[in-house]
Formats: sequence, C-alpha cells, structure tokens
Amino acid sequence: MASSSGSNNNERRLGVVAVILKSPDKAVHEFNDILHQFSSLLVGRMGIPYKERGVSVISLIVDGTNDEIGAMTGRIGQLPDVSVKAILTRV
Repeated sequence: MASSSGSNNNERRLGVVAVILKSPDKAVHEFNDILHQFSSLLVGRMGIPYKERGVSVISLIVDGTNDEIGAMTGRIGQLPDVSVKAILTRV
C-alpha cells in the first residue's frame, strides 16, 4: 500500500548515517560485523576517535532503499551505548 505522500519504500535513497560509539571498546566488533552484513549499502565511511570525550564518531555514506537503510540503522541502534541518526534524500 502506498502512503499518501507517494513515497515508495523500494525507491533508492542517498544519505549520511551518523553513529556515536559511546563505549567503543564494547561495541566496535559488533558494529563492524553489522557493516559487513550491509556492505552493499555502503559508499564510504569515516571514523574519528574523539579521545577527549572517550567516544568514536563515525559517518557512513549510504545508498539503498528506506527499508534496507532502516534495517541497518535499527541493528546499529540496538548495540549498547550507541547513538545513530540518518538523513536521506532522493537523488
């Protein structure tokens, strides 16, 4: 069933996913495993260890459907001490 806005969940989106690992030592291996599972969506990745705050800040450039990107961010968001936000656009 199509939504009233006319968006299609199969339509591909381009976007940025921001991830903050609040306890990098706890979550980094599971995080990398999730990225490996969704590697077909990843265009690029940049990670910065922010030592002064004891966190890692990671940005992911993604290209996929809303459902695919939502599945990935949902899995990431279930990790302990991890925050994730996505911004997507149609191109």
